[in-house]
Order: sequence, then structure tokens, then C-alpha cells
Amino acid sequence: MARTVSIGNQDFEKMIQRNCFYIDKTSFIKEWWDNEDEVTLITRPRRFGKTLNMSMLNCFFSNKYADRGDLFEGLEIWKDEKYRDIQGTYPVIFISFADIKQIAYDETVKKIKKIIFDLYQKYDFLKDWDGLTEKERIAFKNIDCDMNDVIAQGAINDLSNYLSRYYGKKVIILLDEYDTPMQEAYVNGYWKELVAFTRGLFNSTFKTNPYLERAIMTGITRVSKESIFSDLNNLEVVTTLTPKYETAFGFTEEEVFKALDEQGLSDKKNDVKIWYDGFRFGSKNDIYNPWSIINYLDKKKIALYWAESSSNGLINSLVQKGSSNIKIMIEELINGSTINVVIDEQIVFSELDYSEDAVWSLMLASGYLKVISSEELNLIRESDNEYELALTNREILFMFKKMILRWFSPAKSETNEFIKALITGDIESMNEYMNDVALRTFSSFDSGKHTSEKKAPENFYHGFVLGLMVDQSENYIITSNRESGFGRYDIMLEPRDKNNVKYPGIVIEFKVINPRKETSLEETVVAALKQIEEKNYDAELINRGVKKENIHHYGFAFEGKTVIINGN
Repeated sequence: MARTVSIGNQDFEKMIQRNCFYIDKTSFIKEWWDNEDEVTLITRPRRFGKTLNMSMLNCFFSNKYADRGDLFEGLEIWKDEKYRDIQGTYPVIFISFADIKQIAYDETVKKIKKIIFDLYQKYDFLKDWDGLTEKERIAFKNIDCDMNDVIAQGAINDLSNYLSRYYGKKVIILLDEYDTPMQEAYVNGYWKELVAFTRGLFNSTFKTNPYLERAIMTGITRVSKESIFSDLNNLEVVTTLTPKYETAFGFTEEEVFKALDEQGLSDKKNDVKIWYDGFRFGSKNDIYNPWSIINYLDKKKIALYWAESSSNGLINSLVQKGSSNIKIMIEELINGSTINVVIDEQIVFSELDYSEDAVWSLMLASGYLKVISSEELNLIRESDNEYELALTNREILFMFKKMILRWFSPAKSETNEFIKALITGDIESMNEYMNDVALRTFSSFDSGKHTSEKKAPENFYHGFVLGLMVDQSENYIITSNRESGFGRYDIMLEPRDKNNVKYPGIVIEFKVINPRKETSLEETVVAALKQIEEKNYDAELINRGVKKENIHHYGFAFEGKTVIINGN
């Protein structure tokens, strides 16, 4: 009989007791314990079972679950008698930063202090334990939501001390979603302040803690060691590229196919593979994201489950504000091509505004991209690796298409009108629409920090045409910044049906006004059109079978938010 598929359940005890659908990941317990690493940081994309695995570890090791071996009967870990003996024998401190999503520094630190206070409340009996000194008893009672930063930074270390003495055993610390507040700090502009506080907290908890047996932190990203992990030389980092715990998070293809068989969906394996396969951890291919699979098993239909499960705001913002080169590479990915970039697994959030490598590294860590191949550029520096990357799967492809369309859709009917004007050569309508959208939307594309005033319009229009034409992929092959004739065009739209005059070939050239050469936007747009002719950008289209008379040229001339479009 098929087990009940429970959506959103991240509590191991509940899932086992209620006989909900569960894929056995208990071998991770043995693998982690046998490695004997003191502090382990494991990064995986969101919705990949991190919280459920941490709950599993808590149920296995915590002395609060002593004599609860029934939770693990029939699972892989229970086959090993050695591990039966250590189940439920350690004091475990289990906390999560998943809900720390405040927009201000003070609120974030206050939320962390509240988490620490709540943790102490669970061990309230300790304040009356005669094993504490009078100073320790006072210190215990002084833990509250208004404690100062220094007390908060040392509070988990102190609690480890108390628990290890009370139980006669060092503690295991489990910290889930450690980097959630760090991402919010970057987005909301208080990164430096939070780094300073977090560095002190982590140093006291994981580095200078003599009462620590072992610890695991989970998150999406490996935040730069120079920021919050500078003092942690005992940290074992396991990223999506590391050959360790490869199958502990996410579902393997064998596990997915067995689940489909159990739920009576054996004939859907190919559809599920096309949409949800594609993740790779270490050297293990064919990893599926659990959230999409669980939802598919429950609802029995293809949909954007993982891609729509939470905000993609940070990735959205970075691509939207990024350089024209980032937008061109996103376009290549959407069209099914791969890109070659240098990846540094240590995410430096302060560099995201101006480092393209940092953006691609974040997208890879977050699960939007997958590794096709890699090449070591420098054997001395781990970070100097060039990777060939592609979009992870069809679900991610459709997510990006929807994301881009949302950027430029104040009203979908207006967008359709612009596409119609572009194809039919209605210059007046194109100018009216473009100036209106630029006025309403332009500011959201200019980061205002590291992007120069001159480059910002170019970024906007490259992104605009990319997003604008996404739903025209059936009619056009879209390419950017490629060689043709005697130069490089900005945008080219090649009709798939070369004999259908309703869909002309289109070449677009963007130009920012150059005051040293031009006195008006009218002169700039003439220069753009002249460049298309002189550089013979039509050559590629003609070579591919488009007739010369069915090619439209458009020059986009702009100064700030003001645009003039002309064509021939």
C-alpha cells in the first residue's frame, strides 16, 4: 500500500510515527559520524531536505530521544549494532536561523537573541542545579532577549558547558540554515554589521568551545571564510562540488523511480526526469530536488514546484541589475547553450554587485545551474576552477522565462503590442512604448552602486529585448553580441521560417549618445543604423537563408531614460 505523501513536513519523528512517505537517508548518520570531523558545514540548495536531515540527527543523537529506537527500526542505520548503542545518548543543541528574515540589523540581532533565550528556556531546570556556581546561576538567569551582544555571542558556549557537566558528555550542536540572515543582510544593506556580530558568535560556539563533541551547520551558500569563518580552522566544508555526502540530500534517480512505482506512476518516469532531474553533487549525477518530487507524487501533475516554492528575489535582482554580459549569458542558457565561467565556492556577498563570477557562483550553489564539465586553472588555489555550466533542468528554464517576462510586463497586452510593432516596423508605436516603459521601469535596473551611468541604459535594453522575446522562441532564434560581416551586432532575431514574410529578420544596434561626436539623439540613432550597414551585420542572416529585402534594421539611441528608435 502506498504511503501518505505529506507536504512540508520537516519533522522526522512525525513522519516516521505517521508512516508518511519517507526516503531513507539514515546512512548519512553513519557516514558523518565515521568521518569524525569536528565542525561540518554542508551547503545545498533550498528545499533539499536539510532541515529534515537535521531533525533526523537530533532524533538519533539527542538524549531527549533515549529509548526511541523505534523511530529507526527498519531503516539503514539500525542494521549496525554499534549505532544502536549510541542512539539517544548525547546532549544536543538544535537551533535554526531559517526564520531570521528581518530587514534591519537591530531586528536581526534581536531575533537571534530570542532564539538563544528560547533555547535556554528548554533547559530551565539547570538554573536550580547545584552543579552550577553562584556566578553561573546568575549568568543563566541573565539570558534574555535584551542581553548585550557580548553575552549573546558567548551564550551557546556557556550552555554547552552546563549541559556537558550535567550529562557527563560533550554536546552536539546542530545549526540549520545558518546563512539565511546573511543573505537578508546583503539584500537589506547591513552586511558589515551582521558579519561582525556573527563572527563573534560562531567563534565562541564552534571554535573556542571545549565542550563541543561535534557540530553540523547547513545552508545554501558557503559564505567567504574571510567574513564570518576567519577564526574557524576546524571547519570541514562540504559544497555541491565536494565528493562527500553526495546522496544524503536530494533524491537519487533510483529512489525517485521506486517512489513513482509505489504511487502507481511508473509510466511517468520519463516526464519526471525531463523536468526535475539535473542536479549534481560531487561526482553523483541524476539528483532530483525532493520538493518537486514530493509535490508531483501528491498532485500527480507537472508544475513549477521547486522554482515557485519561495522567493527568488536575490537571483532576480542580481540578473536584473547585472551587466549586459550577464543578460546575454542568461539568454544563451535559456536557448539551451552552456557558458564557461570561473567559480569560487566561497561566496563574497559584498562582491555580488560588481563581480560576475560571484553571481554565477551563487547561482550554482543555489541550484539554478549545473556543472557539465570543469577544468583546473591553478592547482594551488582551489577557487581557480573554470566550469562549463547549464540550466539545471526544464523547471529552472521555465522559471527564468517567467521571471524575465515579469520584469517587462506592466501589462501583457502592451508587451504584445511592442512585439507586433517590432515585427511590422511600426516605429512610432515602438518609440511610444519604449519611452513609457523606460520611464516606469528603468530605475529598478540601475543598482546605483557600482554600475556606471553610461552602462546602465545598455544593461536595461539588453535585458528588455531578452525578456521581451522569450515567448517568441517558436518564431525566432535570438542571439546577442555575435560576429557577422565585419563586426559584432548587439541583437539579432533570426526567423525560424525563412520563407514567411510575416516574420522578418531583425538586427538591433544600441548606442549611448557620445557628446564628442553627436549633438542629439537623432544623430546617435543615425550612427547606429549606419554601423549596421557598414559592418554588414546582415551577412549571417543572409547566409542562413533570410532574404535581404526581409531584414529590418533598428537603431536604439538613448541618454538616461530618453530613447529614440529608428529603422530601415
